[in-house]
Amino acid sequence: MPDRPHVWRPGSGRPPLLLLHGTGGDETSLLPYHERIAPGAPFVAVRGTVEENGLNRFFRRVSEGVFDEADLVERVDELVAFLAAAERCYGLPHGRWMAVGFSNGANIASATLMLRPEVLAGAVLMGAMVPFRDGPPASDLDGKHVIVVNGALDPMATAEQTDTLVSQLRSLGARVEVVPHEGGHEIDERVLPAVADLISGARARGG
Repeated sequence: MPDRPHVWRPGSGRPPLLLLHGTGGDETSLLPYHERIAPGAPFVAVRGTVEENGLNRFFRRVSEGVFDEADLVERVDELVAFLAAAERCYGLPHGRWMAVGFSNGANIASATLMLRPEVLAGAVLMGAMVPFRDGPPASDLDGKHVIVVNGALDPMATAEQTDTLVSQLRSLGARVEVVPHEGGHEIDERVLPAVADLISGARARGG
C-alpha cells in the first residue's frame, strides 16, 4: 500500500488520473472535478507532504512565487516513488498517468513531466507557473499531451508565466493546448467541458 495519504477510485480502464491539490488543499480537494473532466476514469488523489504555516504543499518555496528548486527536485522523486507503489498496489500500467493539478499541484506536475517524463502521459495544469526559473531540464516530451488552464486575471500565474511555460513545454516536444479563462487564481468551472473534450480527444487518439 502506498504510504502517504491518498484516495484511490477504480474506473473503466481509461488511463488513470493523478489529482494534485493546490496550497492548503488535501487529497479530497479535486474530487468534485473528476467526473467533470474524465467521467469513469480511475484516479489517485494524493496529499502533499510539505507543510507551510499549517497548509499542505507538494514542495517548499523561498517566498511567494519563488520556488525552492532543490526541494522541488527531491519532492518529484518522492512523488514518482509513490506512483510506482500505486501502480503495483492497484494493478496500473506504468507511465499512463494524466496528472491534473491546480496551483502548487500543477507546478509539481509540470516539474515531474520535465524531470521524469517516463512517468506521466500528460497533464492538465490549472493556475500553473514556470517551475524552473533558469529554464527546463533537457528532456523529451514527444507524445505528451498538456492542457494549460490559466486565468487572464491571475496575479500569480500571469500571462508572462503562461506564455513562458507553454513555450518551454512545446520546445521539449509536448503537444500543448491552452484553455484560457477570464478569472484569477482559481479553477473556473466554465472551462471544464472544454478540458473534458480535450482529454477525451487525446484518449481517442491513444494519447
